[in-house]
Amino acid sequence: MIGRQQEKQELLERYESGRAELVVVHGRYRIGKTFLANATFENRITFRHAGISPVEENGNGLLRKQLDQFYFSLRSQGMSEAKKPKSWMEAFFYLEMFLQKTDSNERQLVFIDELPWMDTPRSGFLTAFEGFWNNWGCHRKNLMVIVCGSASAWILDNLINNHGGLYGRVTCEIRLHPFTLQECEMFLKERGIDFPRYDIVQSYMAVGGIPYYLDYMKRNLSLAQNLDEMFFSQGAKLTDEFSRLFTSIFDKPALMHRIVRILSLRNRGFTRSEILDKLEMKDGETFSSCIKALISSDFVLKYIPFGSKANEPHYKLIDPFCMFWLHFRDENMPFTENYWTENLDSPKIVSWRGFAFENVCWNHIPQIKRKLGISGVSADYSAWTRKADDEEGLQIDMLISRKDHVVNMCEMKYWGDDFTVNQDYYRILLRRKEILAETFSRKASIHCTLITTFGLRKNPYSDIFTDVMTLNDLFEPL
Repeated sequence: MIGRQQEKQELLERYESGRAELVVVHGRYRIGKTFLANATFENRITFRHAGISPVEENGNGLLRKQLDQFYFSLRSQGMSEAKKPKSWMEAFFYLEMFLQKTDSNERQLVFIDELPWMDTPRSGFLTAFEGFWNNWGCHRKNLMVIVCGSASAWILDNLINNHGGLYGRVTCEIRLHPFTLQECEMFLKERGIDFPRYDIVQSYMAVGGIPYYLDYMKRNLSLAQNLDEMFFSQGAKLTDEFSRLFTSIFDKPALMHRIVRILSLRNRGFTRSEILDKLEMKDGETFSSCIKALISSDFVLKYIPFGSKANEPHYKLIDPFCMFWLHFRDENMPFTENYWTENLDSPKIVSWRGFAFENVCWNHIPQIKRKLGISGVSADYSAWTRKADDEEGLQIDMLISRKDHVVNMCEMKYWGDDFTVNQDYYRILLRRKEILAETFSRKASIHCTLITTFGLRKNPYSDIFTDVMTLNDLFEPL
């Protein structure tokens, strides 16, 4: 198992706890939640079930289909024949009877996958699940229930932060995040794919650290050929993935699509009011719940730019797959067979590599802190833009403001060779340092930090950078 050892160990400890356990595993769609449970508890699951995806069913008679599928799961795993349940109360009663009948005083493990899909409108599902656990499950010391869900916002609202009958009932929460670069490399090598790190970073720019997408990579193809097969060939593997992704996770997929498209237009993100203006909608609970869901599912990052008020956060799209799709395969773009292989050095792809590499760095802040030797130092992170009358404007890829009175002004350069600082760029960096020095406390020391592919070429201007880190540093384990 790649990259999930800590989560696996936590599951095993809960399995051996000797008490009733309600475990919640959540994370982005395709992140590997089901694989984690199956790989950890192979042949030890007493009862398993998976909710029916709303994508295929379109909401028509979905409650009846969910109940039928739950009944069929019980029957196929040994429950005696009975009438199909008419409600979730009855369905969970059947589950209780099944578990009692099969109880041998050994640990019983129930695994319910995609639990949020089962909570269809006006179905009474949550009330029934609450009754199942509070009135029966939590009193059985040999019972462990694992529930999974891609709809992280639903999981957080209804299970983790529940203020009703399930308040405080979850005994363990495991949130799965995308793979790091190091884990991506391990995953690909496990499958016999030996890409150089320069290409692994580009694969991360396209599909992120999502095991499901990485699993489509073929060892006999180059990275460019793989991306063409996944995105730009007839019958490409991920043709419908962008639409399916949002429909599977969110209650309002169309609105989510619009928000993500807006956020993809500017790498540093937008304020709440700017997003609402572009949506032409009023602020309120609907928008708040959408933003909250995007953040909890690792699509969007919320941050406060330096110099801004606490009530003026920015929202930045950080999901590489969404950024790639909207830049190259959105619905309004013409389809071109073998586009990636034939346009590797095109201005559009070269430009994309630049801002996509910034996003890679934003997803690897712990590795950056480790290289800087500040893993234990509290710090704030922000992109920073300032308009000035005497220049086109000032934009900094990332600022790290540290509690030890140092500000790292990070420049991110995805380069095909060692990066070279020329005289013009040197002057730009000096000007940026001057402006930052005027902005921050006099106690703060401004350090220019370069994050690039291979390194920095020494010349009369290269000493402008106090710290230099390369791809190898981003691949370091934590």
